[in-house]
Amino acid sequence: MTIRTILVDDEPLAIQGLELRLQAHDDVEIIERCVNGREAIRAIKTHKPDLVFLDIQMPGFDGFSVVQGLLDIEPPLFVFVTAYSDHAVRAFDAQATDYLMKPVEEGRLGDTLDLVRRRMAEKRGAEEVDRLKEVLAEVAPDSVENLAESTETPAANRFEKLINIKDRGQIFRVDVDTIERIDAAGDYMCIQTGDNTLILRETMKDLEKRLDPRRFQRVHRSTIVNLDLVKEVKPHTNGECFLVLGSGAQVKVSRSYRDVVARFVH
Repeated sequence: MTIRTILVDDEPLAIQGLELRLQAHDDVEIIERCVNGREAIRAIKTHKPDLVFLDIQMPGFDGFSVVQGLLDIEPPLFVFVTAYSDHAVRAFDAQATDYLMKPVEEGRLGDTLDLVRRRMAEKRGAEEVDRLKEVLAEVAPDSVENLAESTETPAANRFEKLINIKDRGQIFRVDVDTIERIDAAGDYMCIQTGDNTLILRETMKDLEKRLDPRRFQRVHRSTIVNLDLVKEVKPHTNGECFLVLGSGAQVKVSRSYRDVVARFVH
């Protein structure tokens, strides 16, 4: 899977430095280089890249203006690159896939590209299933239902391994392995990692799509638990039970969700 990529920065040395680091990743194909926002908008609409590394601070059209200028098309994945950390929160508000600080570190760049690969694989997988369903709906309608059943258990690598969380004016990169439970509060999620609590503005429905269901299961209308971190199951009255987690916290499992959880913890 080739990642067709455009680099956008008004500093030629910055483009050269990023291009040099990207050479270590054989699946990245740089198809265009742009030195300002207007040029970037034209190039993105013309070439329809998979990924854009986008500088924020540029004269005239800055990086955020570029994103706004592409609202009429299906946008590529954006990774913002800048020397100013105070832009981080706004970058994620603009639906950035990730945010890199200059000078770009090779390790962080590798993590970013892993995230890009997962997002692309998920998108292409969904598109292929949709196209197949359209064909089957015409030639073999009964097969559409069977196809839906066969695609209910997706590969683990399509799910997030790191989640970027904006909280208290900072960006936290949370390893999903450390997430113990998630509690919903309206459109906000309280991400509990055992020793810390972070607030993520996202619905539970959308967050569930990003997590591997073989590990993360809803045990209550407003609670998701990492089943790998369940240490004990305590029966309770009325068919309910409590899960004791690694931190010692206890989570009540409502009766309607007990059968789902039992398949994983027994």
